[in-house]
Amino acid sequence: MKEIPFYVPSIDQNEKNLIQEVLSLKGASKIEELEDLMCEYIGCKYAVATSSWSGAMHLSMFALELKRGDKILCSVNAHPAVAEAVRHFDAEPIFVDIQGDTFNIDPIKLRQALEKHFHKKLKAVVVSHVGGQSCDMDEIYKIASEYGIVVIEDASTALGATYKGKKIGTTGSIITTFGFSAKMQNSIANAGIIATDDEAIYERAKLIRHHAIESKQWDKHGGLGYVYDVVDIGIGYECSELDAAFCISQLQKADEQIQKRKKIAAVYDKELSNVDHITIPKNNGEHTYNLYIIKVDKNRDDFARALKEQGIFTGLHFVPLHLLTYYKQKYSLRVNDFSVALTNYQQILSLPCYSGLREDEVRYICQQIKEISAKRG
Repeated sequence: MKEIPFYVPSIDQNEKNLIQEVLSLKGASKIEELEDLMCEYIGCKYAVATSSWSGAMHLSMFALELKRGDKILCSVNAHPAVAEAVRHFDAEPIFVDIQGDTFNIDPIKLRQALEKHFHKKLKAVVVSHVGGQSCDMDEIYKIASEYGIVVIEDASTALGATYKGKKIGTTGSIITTFGFSAKMQNSIANAGIIATDDEAIYERAKLIRHHAIESKQWDKHGGLGYVYDVVDIGIGYECSELDAAFCISQLQKADEQIQKRKKIAAVYDKELSNVDHITIPKNNGEHTYNLYIIKVDKNRDDFARALKEQGIFTGLHFVPLHLLTYYKQKYSLRVNDFSVALTNYQQILSLPCYSGLREDEVRYICQQIKEISAKRG
């Protein structure tokens, strides 16, 4: 029996060489190199590297100067780190339902939520591009402008994705957050990125990232480098040189990996498009398939268990936030409050989709899905 993990990172000699440079204590800062490379790749003016994507999301709230009682709208189908970052400031997340076919925030439901919760303390909407499929950004920007709020993008599973030909991170949002290990439970290396064209956001994020330590005056003390001041409440979200080295190499081959995932997705699409009980993901023409999410119309967990018995590991993206104990109890949310996300949650299943997945492995996965589905009547 084959064993196919849900995700395996692409690692070659380049990662090893870059890490060895760091270990030799030679060369320029890999953190600055990663930030410069991200600006070049995305096309943004500024990038701030952090220790993780969740750190980038939290740091974004610092950069916005979020305060107690402020309100942030976000998709109910997002990683818990989105709402978590808001709650750390004693601010309030307002959840918005999703589109059933893209798994992304529904602009119609976003407008309804803004009408219902319109308040002077509304600050922003966080939109999550799930799995490499971009949200309807034109409509979202239009709505955000009407209500006077800013847009933050969660591209934790959408590195390299585009919207109408523009890279996510350059479509007009004030901040976009990226991650490099979103699909790994136990990451080999970890880092996040804040991308922005706003200089004030950039400068504040850089300051807060390192405990709000101000170092510009060090040279006044003879260039000794150990005199500093703290000018705000900061936090320690610095990316390490080792993590940055690994992520530089990952970023350098991002487009190559996207093309390989698209080929894998094409095989999935062809083999699974007419399989009973299975719905393949919608493609808006720019899907990068960071995740390949199918729907199983009968007992998703039993289906996933049957795949695991055949050595195939799967994922779930995501458990809707209103079903999680903390948010359910904190805001007295009901199971049916977000009906589309609920229905999707009961059916969605993420299949292995990474650049190192061989075609024979993809076909094996498809064959097992067909056999399991055929037994369901």
